Amino acid sequence: MGSSSNASKSASGLAHSNGRDSEGDNGNSNGNGNSNGNGNNSKTLTAVKKVKPRCRTLGPVANLEEHVQSDWWRRVFNSLYLKTDGDVVEDDAITRDEITNFLQLLNTPPADAMVLDLCCGQGRHSLELDRRGYKNVHGIDRSRYLIQKAKTRARKEGLDVRFREGDARKIDYPADTFDIVLILGNSFGYFETVNDDLRVLKEVVRVLKPWGRILIDVTDGAYIKSTYDPRSWEWIGDKYFVCRERSLSLDNQRLISREIITHVERGVIEDQFYAERLYDKEALTNLFANAKFSDVAFHGTMTPDSQRNQDLGMMAQRLIVSSVVKKEWTTLKPKRGTQKKNVAVLLGDPSKPDPLKPGATFDDDDLYTIDQLKSALRNAEDYNVAYLSSHNTLVPDLLKLKGKIDYVVNLCDEGYQNDARKELHIPAILEILDIPYTGSNPQCLAFCYDKSLVRGIASEMQIPVPEAFFIKPEDSIFELRAVPSVFPVIVKPNFGDSSFGITQKSVAYSLEEMVSAITDIRGKFGYEKPILVERFLNGKDLSVGIIGNPPESYVVLPIIEEDYSDLPPDLPRICGYEAKWLPESPYSKLKSIPANLPPETEKFIVDCCLKLFERLECRDYSRFDWRLDELGNPYLLEVNPNPGWCWDGHLAKMASQAFISYTEVVKLILQAAEQRLKLTDEHFGTIELLNAQALAQV
Repeated sequence: MGSSSNASKSASGLAHSNGRDSEGDNGNSNGNGNSNGNGNNSKTLTAVKKVKPRCRTLGPVANLEEHVQSDWWRRVFNSLYLKTDGDVVEDDAITRDEITNFLQLLNTPPADAMVLDLCCGQGRHSLELDRRGYKNVHGIDRSRYLIQKAKTRARKEGLDVRFREGDARKIDYPADTFDIVLILGNSFGYFETVNDDLRVLKEVVRVLKPWGRILIDVTDGAYIKSTYDPRSWEWIGDKYFVCRERSLSLDNQRLISREIITHVERGVIEDQFYAERLYDKEALTNLFANAKFSDVAFHGTMTPDSQRNQDLGMMAQRLIVSSVVKKEWTTLKPKRGTQKKNVAVLLGDPSKPDPLKPGATFDDDDLYTIDQLKSALRNAEDYNVAYLSSHNTLVPDLLKLKGKIDYVVNLCDEGYQNDARKELHIPAILEILDIPYTGSNPQCLAFCYDKSLVRGIASEMQIPVPEAFFIKPEDSIFELRAVPSVFPVIVKPNFGDSSFGITQKSVAYSLEEMVSAITDIRGKFGYEKPILVERFLNGKDLSVGIIGNPPESYVVLPIIEEDYSDLPPDLPRICGYEAKWLPESPYSKLKSIPANLPPETEKFIVDCCLKLFERLECRDYSRFDWRLDELGNPYLLEVNPNPGWCWDGHLAKMASQAFISYTEVVKLILQAAEQRLKLTDEHFGTIELLNAQALAQV
């Protein structure tokens, strides 16, 4: 890691932040950016004492290599990295000297050159290029922490670098995009196999224009093999003490490092292992040739002028390598912009009963919502649209369209035959028929339909959820033993969505009210499946929307909260069935407003949502519901893949806070699906533009 070990930016653009605070301590983080709030699936609602986690250290280790995880780069590039390697990677003078040298080696490219800083870390080289007049600079890194740091610094300086999180082995840009690709700061060679490093270089070949150039600096493997220090230590300021152990791997091709970071007051705060492949000139030449580069050139070595001047580690001597791509221009498919896409929009069946709707039928509001969708797609202008809503003939109708449409827009959140339990059947049918579609797959929908299951997954990931207990259908409510010791609680069906079964009576302040709420759900709603009883949180009621497909391309819409100020004081503050379905109810007056959250709370919530999006295999768009307790601590309530797409739904409300119209919301969802399905050569650039607008406006 830079001066202290193996890297200087992030592991080939693939490191994940572990969410530490600005002092490099874990604070309330578990090493994956997750809060150590109660996060459990307890049987009672007793108060949970929060205990600050301690770093576990292994003590003496005989074989360092046995402790290196294949994806070690997901955890080490964070605020501690910026501290331990700060003598090199946070030194502005070093960065300026490096950019001056690199530009000279590239014969001072024109200011309008398209430049990709791959594995850009916190963006030090990208930002310096922008300061020097290069306005087409893009930065990619896998570390969410470092990318956010880069974006923050760019905003503060008013610089125009486009930063994004992404995988260096799958660069999210079209072919023939860039004039120059840079891999700087010793950010190459972190994967477990040479083949993965080769994949990175092949992706660079793809995104470079003909005669485009690559320039990298990478640790001098031959030099490191003969000079590495098996044990070293250094002080970083007067608070941090770092010890390191190093050894060569069994195959003699990688340097294995262990780093133990100690704080003088808090003790050991990190014990981590990592590895870097040691390339010499011959190995690099062969690797570049295998990737189809030409004219590989070595431009000497470089050593940073560290003011700390202690353990430079892998940064002590680096090779500077450049090469050229000699290829034909990639043959492009006819631009989609010149011909409309053919899509089929799949909806609920208005001719059939829908138990979730008032009166169990599609009413004028439902039909108006569908018309608003049709208007949005009409305004999008890029699509020829067919609408499918007859579920009795759904399969033959789809078979007739197969091969004539690009994909199906799955907006059937009512479920097959308007049965909410069969929402997953729609994508299952589409997969059986081998027809691409928007939104999440059947497995994701099955997971998220089960609130208790999502709670368990979140708890496993150390994402906090309210204390709760589970009532099975066969449990007698009069013989409950797992009675909560703390009220109020909220009683809700474990299976379902659209706030089915959740009314003002669902919030109980006593055992008697809890029993009554359970009876109401069983009787009035005819719900005979498991029930979830959760601690009721009185803080802000929040919704988070994500459009896109993390980690490559996505936007987090502005977080909103429910405004309960117009609600009579005797009613519980919930957005339940009455708010969504009963216009005569006082709850129909609820408004959504921008959430005013402390930055650390907002960052924690967004990081958890992104992790859950990937873990649950959500696709294209999702919504996450959170609530704060009286102390402002956040707790996850639900995950909603394929959330409501209607013009006045929460997703549209969030987007409106960023001045994104409903038409644009629909287009963004389709664009996300098209990129995921590889149905377009266009980059998900609209997302970044709108995200920038949101940050500027909100």
